[in-house]
Amino acid sequence: MKEVSFKCEQNNQRIDKFLAEQMPETSRSYIQKLIKEGLVTVNCQPMKANYKTNADDVIHLTLPDLKEPDITAENIPLDILYEDSDILVVNKPKSMVVHPAPGHYSGTLVNAVMYHCKNHLSGINGIMRPGIVHRIDMDTTGSLLVCKNDIAHQALAEQLKEHSITRKYHAIVIGNIKEDSGTINKPIGRHPTDRKKMSVHAKNSREAITHYTVLERFRGYTYIECTLETGRTHQIRVHMASIGHPILGDAVYGPAKSAFHLQGQTLHAKILGIMHPRTHEYMEFDAPLPEYFQKLLFHFRNKN
Repeated sequence: MKEVSFKCEQNNQRIDKFLAEQMPETSRSYIQKLIKEGLVTVNCQPMKANYKTNADDVIHLTLPDLKEPDITAENIPLDILYEDSDILVVNKPKSMVVHPAPGHYSGTLVNAVMYHCKNHLSGINGIMRPGIVHRIDMDTTGSLLVCKNDIAHQALAEQLKEHSITRKYHAIVIGNIKEDSGTINKPIGRHPTDRKKMSVHAKNSREAITHYTVLERFRGYTYIECTLETGRTHQIRVHMASIGHPILGDAVYGPAKSAFHLQGQTLHAKILGIMHPRTHEYMEFDAPLPEYFQKLLFHFRNKN
C-alpha cells in the first residue's frame, strides 16, 4: 500500500477531478474506484466522487499495490535494422504498441522482442518494459532501439538524458510552411483539461525543442524532416500543431477526419544515431519509409 496526501487550495471542484489533475498518470475512473472503495478521505472522512472541495481540505489516498500481469513472449515478425550482443534496432510498424499497458497486454513490441531475444533483455525498466530505453507512439513508425543488457541500457539512457542521440523524423503536415527551416522552442506538459493530450500551454511543462526542415512542398501539404533536441511525449505532433501545421492524419492534434483515410499521424522515425554502448563508435540507422507513406508522396508528386 502507498499513502498519498494533498492539501486543496481551491473551492468547488469535484474531488475526482482535483485528484486526476494532481496525479496525471492515474485515470479518473481509477480514482473514482478508489473513492467508491473508501480509500479516499477528506479531513479524515470518506467522501463520494461528486464531493466539491473546499480550500484547506486535506485529501488522503491509500493506493493498493499494483499487480503486474505476466507478459508472454509472442512469435511476431520483426523488421530488424541492426542487431548485435548489446542492442537491437527495429523498424516499428504502424498500430503496434511499444510496451504492454492496460488494454494492450499482447501484440506489443515487447512481446515480440521477448520471443526474439529470449532472456537477453535489460531489466532496468521492469517486467512491463524489458529492453525498452525509449518509445514512439502506436501509430508512429520507424527506428526503435532495444537494449539487450543493463550496461547497454544505462549507457543509452545517459545519451538520451544528454540529448546526444540523433533522432530525425519525416512527416507530412497540413498546409504550406513558408520558411525552409525553423526551430520550435516551446515547453510541453500535460494538457490542462484533456489528460490524454499534451500542450504548449501547460503549467507544469518541460523544455521541448524541435528543429524542422522542408523537404518538399505540395498543394496544401508540406513534407518535412524534424530533428529532436529533446524527447517529450508527442513532441513533434504538439509542436507542429502549435504553429498551425498539424501532422496529416493526427486526429488528436489536428482535424478529426483525414481526407486520405489514414490510421493515425503520418510520422516516421527515419534516422536514429547513437554511440555504441560497448565500442563507443557512432552508428546511424535509417528506417525506410513505410509503404503507405511512399504512396502518399507519390500521390502528391503526381498531383502537383
